[in-house]
Amino acid sequence: MTAHFPVITVLILFPAVGCVGLFFIKRSPMVRWYTLGVSLGELILGLPLAGFRPDTPCFQFVECVNWVPGWGLEYFVGIDGISLLMVGLTLIVLPLCVLCSWSCVDRRVREFHCSILLLCSLCVGVFSALDLILFFLFWEALLIPAYLIIGVWGGADRHRASLKFILYTLAGSALLLVAVIAFRIEGGTFSIPELMKQDFPPALQLWTFLVMALAFAVKTPMFPFHGWLPAAYSEAPVAGSVVLSAVLAKMGAYGFLRLCLPLTPLASHLFAPMMIALSIASVLYGGLMAFGRSDIKKIIAYSSLAHMGFVTLGIFLLSMRGLQGALFQMVSHGITTGALFVLAGLLHERSHSYQIGQNLGLGRYVPAFMGLWGFMAFAGFAFPGTGNFVGEFLVLVGAFERSVWVGATLVPGAVLAAAYMLRPTQRMAWGEPSRARGWKGLNVREWISLLPLLFLILYLGLAPAFVFRVMNPTLNRLVAVSEGIRPDAMTTTIPEPTLLFEKGGGVGVMEREGR
Repeated sequence: MTAHFPVITVLILFPAVGCVGLFFIKRSPMVRWYTLGVSLGELILGLPLAGFRPDTPCFQFVECVNWVPGWGLEYFVGIDGISLLMVGLTLIVLPLCVLCSWSCVDRRVREFHCSILLLCSLCVGVFSALDLILFFLFWEALLIPAYLIIGVWGGADRHRASLKFILYTLAGSALLLVAVIAFRIEGGTFSIPELMKQDFPPALQLWTFLVMALAFAVKTPMFPFHGWLPAAYSEAPVAGSVVLSAVLAKMGAYGFLRLCLPLTPLASHLFAPMMIALSIASVLYGGLMAFGRSDIKKIIAYSSLAHMGFVTLGIFLLSMRGLQGALFQMVSHGITTGALFVLAGLLHERSHSYQIGQNLGLGRYVPAFMGLWGFMAFAGFAFPGTGNFVGEFLVLVGAFERSVWVGATLVPGAVLAAAYMLRPTQRMAWGEPSRARGWKGLNVREWISLLPLLFLILYLGLAPAFVFRVMNPTLNRLVAVSEGIRPDAMTTTIPEPTLLFEKGGGVGVMEREGR
């Protein structure tokens, strides 16, 4: 009997090991090419994930090895339909970060690319960890490269932005650790699948939900815990803004799905109205703030606050439709916002400014750039045919199913989205300023970085069936758990056993029947 290829471990370790090679390269151009090769290699190494079976809610590609037996700690990783999509998003964003920083990062190039690779490695760890301590360690460790990317390679106000980012997120992480310890004491294990089978006392659920929700709300971010967002997104280098918005912001929503809903279902239902109210506030506040800005990066930053409000709203509708919309929006928003930040960086390379207070006339001088920006802007406000439309439509349907008033309060947010995306688009497209004359069009590298994102946005909008097929079994299980049906009462069975590494380090077989 042989074990399956440890694809999750390889995806976690490969970028980290790739960092070692950077310190043997002296020339900056070779550092960029090497990092691009590592990022593409990471994408190729993720191809075995295509063997994921979408007909079951069970964790797959599971690997389990005793870590500290005396403390009950295990290296325990695996993926289900939720984490598969998040890991896939991370693998797509990594080469994008390398390409979009190709010419704008010109100091400490080796250290910058090392930080990007480490950040990717730790993100995969967060999305695949099935042990609470392992999850927490990955969650904490990724703050270091993220802090360095903002604080070392950011803009003029980078020090303040990086300090706010680290203080906000560390405060949330301290609360998360308290919840982790509480679940270990009460549940007797750090294993997330094992904890999902247990019914915890209502009092424990209430306070652990609150501390976890605060930690995840800071990371998402949600109003009013978003204080770090405008400065971090606007001061970070373009690659930093891409990874913050496309991947790190999704970790908070992932935490709600992975820990809050299955481990504290009673508290999730009790506090759902509060979380829905905060989500609606995020949508409206983010839309208003984005509409009032002339800095293109801050417009995208506040639009992310609004879009993530749709995500958290969908989660706490606690319905299948709401969860589908939330998870779909997490994926599509990551791709769309990443593309918008890349285009903002290309604008800065040509104009040396993110301000669009006056008409730029890009429609005449760089029509290809303007055409791509227009497409991404339409995707940003959920135009039909794009991935964002599918996610937001499902959330809106779920909101109206819960309450007409909840759905009605989201309508102004949708209108604001069109306003804050079309207003800068109009300013960028029209006019004949002299400074736009002679601007270069998109080069080959820029086309290569943007065209795959354009394809993915259209694919998600026009052919979303594959994503639903992957996510639906896991979300069905999550809805059942939130309604009080524990996993061991479910009858879904995997016909074939899942291979994993047993506690002794050997190879064994583990069947997970509906768990």
